[in-house]
Amino acid sequence: MLDSPFAAEELSDVDGAVIVASPDGSAGPKSGISLASLPCIVIAVDRPDTANPTWADLIPEAPVASVDDLLGAIERHPVAATSLALLLRSTQPSLGAALVAESAVFSLLQAGPEFRMWRTNHPVPDPVTEEGPAVLIERDGDSLHIVLHRPQVRNALNRAMRDDLLNALALAAADASVTEVVLRGDGSSFSSGGDLNEFGSFVNPASAHLVRLATSIGRAIHALGDRLTVRVHGPCAGSGVELPAFANRVIARRDFTATLPEVALGLIPGAGGTASITARIGRQRTALLAVSGARIDAPTALEWGLVNALED
Repeated sequence: MLDSPFAAEELSDVDGAVIVASPDGSAGPKSGISLASLPCIVIAVDRPDTANPTWADLIPEAPVASVDDLLGAIERHPVAATSLALLLRSTQPSLGAALVAESAVFSLLQAGPEFRMWRTNHPVPDPVTEEGPAVLIERDGDSLHIVLHRPQVRNALNRAMRDDLLNALALAAADASVTEVVLRGDGSSFSSGGDLNEFGSFVNPASAHLVRLATSIGRAIHALGDRLTVRVHGPCAGSGVELPAFANRVIARRDFTATLPEVALGLIPGAGGTASITARIGRQRTALLAVSGARIDAPTALEWGLVNALED
């Protein structure tokens, strides 16, 4: 099909088009047709252990997700899954460009039918007044300890926590006497991801795109380089996985697990994960996690390179 002159026509379907292909040792389509802009998802199956075809968007991997798991997930959320595949195919020249591209796609999907359906089925509850800071900061000699402090909601990232965390990271960046920064979370989990009560609360997705770029926590984490260590634990999801991946060093407790649930909401990872996680584990495993919504444990995260070390 890829070698056909009608490839673009056949593989352009807003309801999702999928190719399941078995590698045969060839380099890909003989005609040289580029998959880069074709809105379809290519799944490679029955591949030799040493084969990792560059033309594949998804490669099933036991026990994370089978080909049937992936096909079911794509069928349920074709627009989000296909948008993610297209984004991950594009190698951006810099972190800034990668963040812009991800945010643009995320904003488009917030105005799409799959996210609207999810939001309709998950109405926002009445807001609850919270007391105390969302992020704690403690200085110990040359070390600065930053602690996510919304344990009652497993440190779900809301606007208050975002702003407090950005201020804490800016303080570390501005003070050259701080030689070590440690970021961790209170309670049972480092972070359960973005606060779902705030998803889609920005009336104008285009303006939300600009706000997201101006308040990028991932960019601030990345800028600290070797000075920052992130310690993760418990069940983490979404931004609770994406943001630590920006750090040079991530240490996970053995109860750590990771999942990317955004595609099931009709979205894609939106905290920079298509850049940070892809840099650690590659685009195909990033797509595997995000499309399947599967949860991996700490040993798997270490084997893949999502974290750098485990601790008890």
